Amino acid sequence: MSESGSFIVFEGGEGAGKSTQEALLAQWLESQGMTVLRTREPGGTPAGEAIRTILLSNENAGLTDRAEALLFAAARGEHAAQVIRPALAAGTVVVCDRYLDSSVAYQGYGRELGAEYVRGLSMWATRDLVPDLTVLLDVDPAIGLSRVTSPDRLESEPIDYHQRVRRAFVDIAAADPTRYLVIDADQDKDAIAEQIRHRVTELLGIGP
Repeated sequence: MSESGSFIVFEGGEGAGKSTQEALLAQWLESQGMTVLRTREPGGTPAGEAIRTILLSNENAGLTDRAEALLFAAARGEHAAQVIRPALAAGTVVVCDRYLDSSVAYQGYGRELGAEYVRGLSMWATRDLVPDLTVLLDVDPAIGLSRVTSPDRLESEPIDYHQRVRRAFVDIAAADPTRYLVIDADQDKDAIAEQIRHRVTELLGIGP
């Protein structure tokens, strides 16, 4: 698990509102006197951001499924070593937009490469670093994708792909309910933020 800090991840399908809620949580934590690091995947490091461009660019529509999975794992390994672990060691609350479960859902289930193979790859890359809490914002893919204005390479996949991804996220969370908070993302953003703050208050032992 994490070291002296806390590691909180936001997961969910396209258009679920992860970035919005990640930003709101970070702002609230800072108002509570916490030191917060906001980051994202793929990305978070110069190498990770370069890999992000490769993975999401529509120019790389022919990228093979296994190459895609390996690139995500490479970016994640660099991110964990260079950014996340040092921040946790310093007592920081790390709030991350996507992490390991996205690879399991998108490549393991969406690409049908096998969940355990993909999970094992990322666990090896990150030296078994997993979040203290994962917030899953669950949304119907048809609704989520309708909110996307300029689809990237993954957002442009057929709806059945995104439906597999959604089912994967729900199944992953159901298998470990103590470490996941599943929220219906088709709610008012303030109502969602309140549910997240309540759970994070319990996790970190801070006041409301």
